[in-house]
Amino acid sequence: MGRMIITGVDRSARSRAAADWAAREALLRGLPLHVVHVTAPDDPAADERPYRPEAVADRVFAELVERHPELAGHSSTLTGMPAPVLRGLAEDAELLVLGLRGEGGHAGVTVGSTAAALAVACPGPLVLVPGTYAGEEPPGRADGVTLGIDARDPVGPAVGLAFEAARLRGARLHAVHAWTFPAQAARSPFPVPEEDRATWEDQEVQMLADALRPWRGRYPRVDVLEDVVLFTPAEALAHTAHNSGLVVTGRHSGGTALAVLEHARCPVAVVPA
Repeated sequence: MGRMIITGVDRSARSRAAADWAAREALLRGLPLHVVHVTAPDDPAADERPYRPEAVADRVFAELVERHPELAGHSSTLTGMPAPVLRGLAEDAELLVLGLRGEGGHAGVTVGSTAAALAVACPGPLVLVPGTYAGEEPPGRADGVTLGIDARDPVGPAVGLAFEAARLRGARLHAVHAWTFPAQAARSPFPVPEEDRATWEDQEVQMLADALRPWRGRYPRVDVLEDVVLFTPAEALAHTAHNSGLVVTGRHSGGTALAVLEHARCPVAVVPA
C-alpha cells in the first residue's frame, strides 16, 4: 500500500464530519483517501437500516468526491470488529481519521469505544474529529496547530506531525510543555518561594527550547510560540487549545490523550512514541 489517508465511516453525521476532514487533509497533503466501513459479520439489524452495510463506504466516498472533485481514492467494506480491523489498516497509513463517536454513541458518551481503543493502541498517527450534535460547533474552528510536548521525553513523530501540519496550513505552532513543582516542594506545607519557582520555570523554558531547536531548523518558516505552563499535560492542552484547528499529542501510555479527548472541540491527533 502506498502513502494514503484512511478514514473509518459509519452512518452517523459525526462520521461524515470526520470523513470530510480527512478528505481536506488528503488534498492538503496530495494523498489519496481510502474510505472504509467495517461491518460485523451476520449483522441482524442490517435489513432494518436505510441502506445495507456494503453501501456505506461507497455513499460517503461519492459525497466527498461531489464536494471535492479533485479528491483521489477509493472505498471498501470490510468484515470484523472495527477497532482491530482499523488498527491493522493503520500500520501502513499516513493517518487514520475517525469520528470521536460513532453511530452507537449518545450525548452521555464523549469518546466512543472504537475511538478509545485506538487512542491507546493505534500503531500510527490517529486523528479523532469531534461530532456534530445539535448545538455543537463544527470541528476545526481555527487554523492554528497546538502541540502538547513533554520536553523531557518528546515524542519525535508527534513533533514532526505538528510542524508539518503547521507548515501545510501556513499556521502558527503553539508548543505547550506542562510542568509541576519538584516532589519535595509539592509535598511541603509551606508556599513555594517565588525565586525558586522562577528558577524552576526558567529551567523548563530552556528544556523546551532545546527540544524544539532541531525542529525549528528543519522548519524555518513555521512560526512557533513556546509555552511552559504549571499544569498537568491534559489540563495544559485543555487551557491552550480552545482556538486551535488541530491538537497534536504524543502517546506514551494513552492516559493524557484520553483526558484531552474528553474535552476536545477540534480534531486531535494522537501519535505513538
